[in-house]
Amino acid sequence: MEPKGGAVRRSWPDYAAVWRWHFYAGLFCLPFVCWLAVTGSVYLFRPDIEAWLDRPYESLHLDGPRAAPSSEARAALAAVPGSTFSHYESPATPTGAAQVVVAHDGHLFRVYVHPRTLRAMSIGRDDHRPMDLVAHLHGQLLLGTRGSMLVELAGSWAIVMILTGLYLWFPRNIRRLGGILYPRLGQHGRLFWRDLHAVTGLWLSLVALFMLLSGLPWASSWGSYLTWARNHWTATAGTPDWPIGGKSPTGAAIQAAPSPAAGGGSGMPGMTAAEMAAMSAPAASASPARHPGWDLGALDTVVPVAARLNPPRPVWILPPAPGHEDWTVSSRAQDRPQRVTYQVAPGTGAVVATQTFADLNIVDRVVNVAIATHEGQLFGRLNQAILLLTATGLMLVSVSATVMWWRRRPGGVLGAPASVARPYFSALLLIVIVPLAIMLPMFGLSLLLVMALDRTLLLRLPATRRWLGLGPRAA
Repeated sequence: MEPKGGAVRRSWPDYAAVWRWHFYAGLFCLPFVCWLAVTGSVYLFRPDIEAWLDRPYESLHLDGPRAAPSSEARAALAAVPGSTFSHYESPATPTGAAQVVVAHDGHLFRVYVHPRTLRAMSIGRDDHRPMDLVAHLHGQLLLGTRGSMLVELAGSWAIVMILTGLYLWFPRNIRRLGGILYPRLGQHGRLFWRDLHAVTGLWLSLVALFMLLSGLPWASSWGSYLTWARNHWTATAGTPDWPIGGKSPTGAAIQAAPSPAAGGGSGMPGMTAAEMAAMSAPAASASPARHPGWDLGALDTVVPVAARLNPPRPVWILPPAPGHEDWTVSSRAQDRPQRVTYQVAPGTGAVVATQTFADLNIVDRVVNVAIATHEGQLFGRLNQAILLLTATGLMLVSVSATVMWWRRRPGGVLGAPASVARPYFSALLLIVIVPLAIMLPMFGLSLLLVMALDRTLLLRLPATRRWLGLGPRAA
């Protein structure tokens, strides 16, 4: 039986309704998809770009032996008056400059120290390095937590866009594979752009979904959500070893974290409290009472040990955690499963504790593998090539979607697909939407907000509703 006014009601999912979801999701998130594809493509080559940027400091002419690492560290501290030592990065070559990171006024500064003359060859904010800026552009839009939440919101709706796109692609009548598994490039006009969009989107969908999901642990709200969930079990409790919303661990977390040298797991798996302190600018610039004076002479013992151990680069040499004496040698390689952390006794140079990827809990191992893949480092050039191809394909999908929308868009309106029926709020709709809203809180909250606006403010703005293509009421 038809409702009053003859408006047909159909159970969900109805093709037209799913198309409208796909349209609105795409209209919002495609600009972000393009931005993430471009900035992410650059970030794939971070190790290569940073090695190229460091080339002027790696092949220096030395007319004698290198200065002691402790002297290099003191020279860096003198170059930034009032600073405190954060960590030492071993040079990549025997004639390379040491990179000493110091903390001053709530920020970390990287000082390239000439190994013979001890001259500060370059001083710069660590978070202003080119690839760090690319990382902040990619994950936070240079807007901090607000930017991270905006990227997370766009990523959540991009997942909805991909899932609805797969539903729309699913063939109802298979007569030929053209337009389903390969684009009919000989076609013109609407069919050409439709095939380019649908077929490219199909082949990219699984990798794109993986990239969106593996990026969520970094996001502000979802990363906190994951941390809250994993901390319900003792085996996985603690601070994760990836930044959330662009922020490093808080000072409170650093103070509470035990060191592996003390016989316990690190509060941040794979990192000691000292490493967390070095990554946290506010903590690194704390008062001397918080970080008692370290004997930088220990670097002369620990740095040769790090050279002998030869963990994957870059390698951080970090001072002891508060209340402990052992120094830390830690690989910070982007291929995270290759990372290893050693605790070294400064007096003897003995390795007193070792922590490898296998020592992490299962949740952190899974997330770290996903992050290494997301950054294009897990399986080398092939990893980078697949993700670069995916980013290029996403740009193509975005361009083809924009062309199709612009061509079919009537004048004076947004051009949303027509609402031919109001679907019932069926059980299937709940089965699909509720799990998505739980797994993607930003999607769920934004959906509730959109529904509230649709049933309150937009009801009083008929002209706006018509322009948005919502009709008398939302479909």
